[in-house]
Amino acid sequence: MDLSDLQEIAQKENAAAKPMRIRCCTAAGCLSQDGQALKKALDEAVAAEGLSDKVEVVGVGCMGLCSQGPLVQIDPDGPLYEKVTPADAPSIIASLKGEKCKARVGDPTIPFFSKQVPIVLENSGRINPERIESYIAVGGYQPLCHVVREMQPLEVCDLITNSGLRGRGGAGYPTGLKWATVAKTDAERKFVVCNADEGDPGAFMDRSVLESDPHRVLEGMAIAAYAVGASQGYVYVRGEYPLAISRLKTAIAQARRLGILGTGVFETRFDFRVDIRIGAGAFVCGEETALMRSIEGQRGTPRPRPPFPAARGLWGYPTVINNVETLANVPAIVRNGAEWFASIGTEKSKGTKVFALAGKITNTGLIEVPMGTPLKTIVEEMGGGVPDGGKVKAVQTGGPSGGCIPAERFDTPVDYESLAQLGSIMGSGGMIVMDEKDNMVDVARFFMEFCMDESCGKCVPCRAGTVQIYEILTKIREGRGKPEDLEVLRELCDMVKQTSLCGLGQSAPNPVLSTLRYYRHEYDAFITAKSGKAEAEANA
Repeated sequence: MDLSDLQEIAQKENAAAKPMRIRCCTAAGCLSQDGQALKKALDEAVAAEGLSDKVEVVGVGCMGLCSQGPLVQIDPDGPLYEKVTPADAPSIIASLKGEKCKARVGDPTIPFFSKQVPIVLENSGRINPERIESYIAVGGYQPLCHVVREMQPLEVCDLITNSGLRGRGGAGYPTGLKWATVAKTDAERKFVVCNADEGDPGAFMDRSVLESDPHRVLEGMAIAAYAVGASQGYVYVRGEYPLAISRLKTAIAQARRLGILGTGVFETRFDFRVDIRIGAGAFVCGEETALMRSIEGQRGTPRPRPPFPAARGLWGYPTVINNVETLANVPAIVRNGAEWFASIGTEKSKGTKVFALAGKITNTGLIEVPMGTPLKTIVEEMGGGVPDGGKVKAVQTGGPSGGCIPAERFDTPVDYESLAQLGSIMGSGGMIVMDEKDNMVDVARFFMEFCMDESCGKCVPCRAGTVQIYEILTKIREGRGKPEDLEVLRELCDMVKQTSLCGLGQSAPNPVLSTLRYYRHEYDAFITAKSGKAEAEANA
């Protein structure tokens, strides 16, 4: 297998394509709304109309606008249909012969679509994720072939460094620097790990990428492995993602069959094997040292750093750990160059970011925008604001580790530094919108309860501190709070933040601190109501 073989596969795949293609979303969101029955109904309708030689129905990954799913689009340049049911299939196929279609027509020009800049998501919703030929037909695996045949490992590290790519898992550490550290380490074995243990409430970015474009992630892993000198990779994925796991298994088997993974990648001396490890739903296993212990078959609890995984990772060997989105950026950077990627985004935050819009917002779904895009553009324009004319109150970025940003700060550009200044983080990309009906004390209490339940219990500050913070929030919410409780709450949050062992505990107080910062009056209202009630009872 070499570049000419890839090009031949691409030519055959494109030549076999029928004049008209109907894309039907078969990602988890649409499958939960009868998407598989819809695809079957479309196939049957094509056959019934005698169009099998001209029209093909392709099951694709996430098409983005999940709130309007299942989605169907006719290529080339055909209409987009929303909330399609199996009963709509005959009407859609009949419309290809000029009859009026009864299915609901969407608008692919709305800001939700038009303001996106797809890099990670460029193939999502466009290719068949269960066919490697479909990925190769759009240029897939050519970057890997170029890297292993024409570049030196350190040249690859330099390319990623010069692109400015930072880790999309939350911390934003420079990816090229992490790779170079491992590459320069002299060790008998090295590993590459893809962290797909996506556990934030409301987040589904990594799941969608794995379901929609699994080969892209595998290609990114292979390029990373070549750059650092690793021969073994692991994808650590949540057990709650059965479709992603299934499509990953299929993709790995297909890549091995073609000699793209395994021994002698692209007929070179580079070997790279990828295996899947399935998590059991522990949020703490998203933390890299806990994740590695889980892969090793141990209980998933964090360990102190240093040593960092780049020096001492899986089984004590140097290990690169990147999340799904970080690795999915790599093939595009190799294909288009470091300067291209660095030209997108801001001075310190390069490229794009994928977000999962959820909560009190009209257009829920998956978007990809350049770093530096204002929150207002994302929430109000692309998201369409709160349904039924409601008013946005705040947005939570970064999941349980992030903060709540008030609507008055929506002019803030979305990048690592700007969000940190507001008391939040980029995180992996979850973005939950709240409206005026949401009480921010309840929001803080919800996220603290989540962190309390998910704490591994290894260190006292997180194990005990999150419980005490939750109990104080409950006390305030139930009208039993005192003014001095707010100062105790701040002190507890600071203690947990500064002394916890891992990122779960260190960031758990963020929702509380950010709501205290911007919505102190809502805390005061519960305490004042209690004081007023006590005074009224005393006077009576």
